[in-house]
Amino acid sequence: MNYYIIYKPYKMISQFTSSHHKKKCLGELNFVFPKDVYPVGRLDENSEGLLILTNDKSLNYKLLKPEFEHKRIYLVQLQGIITSEAMKQIEAGITIALDSGQYNTKPCKVKQVKKPENLPARAHPISENLATSWIELTLTEGKYHQVRKMTAGAGFPCLRLIRTAIEDMRLESMQPGDIRELKRDAVYKKLHVAAD
Repeated sequence: MNYYIIYKPYKMISQFTSSHHKKKCLGELNFVFPKDVYPVGRLDENSEGLLILTNDKSLNYKLLKPEFEHKRIYLVQLQGIITSEAMKQIEAGITIALDSGQYNTKPCKVKQVKKPENLPARAHPISENLATSWIELTLTEGKYHQVRKMTAGAGFPCLRLIRTAIEDMRLESMQPGDIRELKRDAVYKKLHVAAD
């Protein structure tokens, strides 16, 4: 089995090929992956950060099981200076729209943080003249565009979204496009998943 973590760059989709020739794909990363490797979970095109790739179907199944509420940590840049009331609203759970209808998000953790130092530059930088704030958001679920919908629902649209960790698997000093190969035991340990 093969296990990789990558720092998925901004404006890249979480798949190896696309019928849209203008979309940047994982296949454009400077690395030759085994043909049966695929992403576990997704990050949308405009999101950045930690993405796991593997051909371990058992791991994929375990991580996607609803009862396995693994922590995902996001660094989020918001439009405007977030209020304590908005953070409490997000933490308590907020109603968002999904294709299946209205959904109440599970309670989560939110804390305001300073703008990170040594943050990788983004292809489309956000204006320095815009008032923004940063939060660290810890979720145990991952609905479609959930983070963006939650912050917008509290009145603070998401401008930049970086997944920094899944359980104890962290980006650390990785930069966009970086790829790290890991051993099975390390992956299972960091993700707090029991091996078969």
